[in-house]
Amino acid sequence: MDDDTPKNQLTMQSLIAELGRRQARAREMGGVDGLKRHRESGRLPVRERISLLLDNDESWFEIGALGLPELRTSRHVPGDAVVTGFGKVDGRRVGVIGIDSSVVAGTTAPTSMRKQGRLIEHAQKHGFPLVMLCDADGGRIPDVMGWRFSHLPLDFKSFLKPTDGGPLIPRAAAVLGPSYGDSALHASTAHFVVMVKNASLALVGPSVIESATGEQLTDAELGGADQALAIGNAHMAVAGEDDAMDAIAAFLSYFPANAGLPAPAAPSRNPAVSPEELENIVPLGAKAGYDMYRVIEAIADEASVFPWADDWGPALLTCFARIEGNPVGIVANQPMVLAGALDAHALTKEHDFVDLCDSFNIPIVFLHDVPGLMVGTEAEKTGILKAYEKLALRISEAAVPKVGVVLRKAYGGGHFAMGGRPTHPDFLFAWPSAEMGFMAPETGVQTVYRRRLEKVAKEQGDEAAEKLAAELFDEWVTESEPWEAAAHLALDDVIAPADTRRVIAASLDIAWGEHPVRVARR
Repeated sequence: MDDDTPKNQLTMQSLIAELGRRQARAREMGGVDGLKRHRESGRLPVRERISLLLDNDESWFEIGALGLPELRTSRHVPGDAVVTGFGKVDGRRVGVIGIDSSVVAGTTAPTSMRKQGRLIEHAQKHGFPLVMLCDADGGRIPDVMGWRFSHLPLDFKSFLKPTDGGPLIPRAAAVLGPSYGDSALHASTAHFVVMVKNASLALVGPSVIESATGEQLTDAELGGADQALAIGNAHMAVAGEDDAMDAIAAFLSYFPANAGLPAPAAPSRNPAVSPEELENIVPLGAKAGYDMYRVIEAIADEASVFPWADDWGPALLTCFARIEGNPVGIVANQPMVLAGALDAHALTKEHDFVDLCDSFNIPIVFLHDVPGLMVGTEAEKTGILKAYEKLALRISEAAVPKVGVVLRKAYGGGHFAMGGRPTHPDFLFAWPSAEMGFMAPETGVQTVYRRRLEKVAKEQGDEAAEKLAAELFDEWVTESEPWEAAAHLALDDVIAPADTRRVIAASLDIAWGEHPVRVARR
């Protein structure tokens, strides 16, 4: 509409035409040149990303499309560089925040922040998941300079959780390019973060770091996928953006729309590996390695296992799966890494995973094959004591059903960190091959009886000391076997490996009982 058009000549048709013109401009994103540069960088435009995520474009309901920057320049910034709205993933409604990095590098300013805040409030108030598509270069200058930064419309209380005491909602983030500032903050609030392998994630970008410290870094060196996975900033890396959207859909499929609802069930499937194979998958030798994922494949429904943060604290596996169609969170030691011993990273990962499952009504299955906690100066420097304390308390407080199975060994604090009896599991079982106790027999005998053995060796000779050590070892092994534990009800039962899936499924069904779903709040 021409600004010189006299007001008395306006008609509804002309106003509708003006609306159409403005809507078209809002969909231009970075325009021909901006979109060309964006595609040449290997990234998709934000609206194509949203189309990849949603079931279909017909489900898309956008809000704030006509938003513009508070500080106007000659450059057109459609939607103030963010697209917000609602759509459906696998038939369920989600809220979507998509940063448009094809214009002003997706930088954040007050209008874009208000749009994001309104979308988050809608998702939290009305109880459906939030998906964030991250790809932005931090705050926009001069829009956030000086007093404007302090006056930004960011309310951390409403940004991070429902303010009305309502149930939590699942959050998922896809890091699809250099993601700094607000995009990094979005990712830090997400329960699941997937990165494309050429993306990066950090508090601020390389240019800010160079100005502040003189350090020169590339995006990959600062916050590339390998580093983000290793420190737990991201949970999965994928090759392309379509894979990232598939991963988000898969993650959300295990979760209720909000914590006030039960997790969604699916049709039951037989496991990919026959449960009869379990006795062959797990070797009897306590020090022999094997891949715990093979065990999980013989317990979970086929094609239902979804890893969560495999590269962070890799001696512990955390994954979602289904058993007889019902979602579960699985916590399992990985004997192929550090023999399954738990360090501070693994304990922190487990804490976050247990918290996630408990918050969204997903029961937890613990598969024990743990030699203990990592010890020594390096372990202490990384804060293993506090990580252990926080984890044990969080497992103890979890209200969802908790079922544990000791496959081969469960020693010391590692046993408690895996949901041992002091953390109040609903059921705790063991295979006949299980060994349990304060520490492994070999270490225990030499530690507890060291002075006695030294005395015998000195007074009676090495042969007598070796004989005594063998006798003590046999006694220790007997005490470590599952039979006495079951006899004293430290275990609910000893089960054959082939029965593991059936026993877990029945135990979870019993543990759910007939009570209403608890509404998790934070």
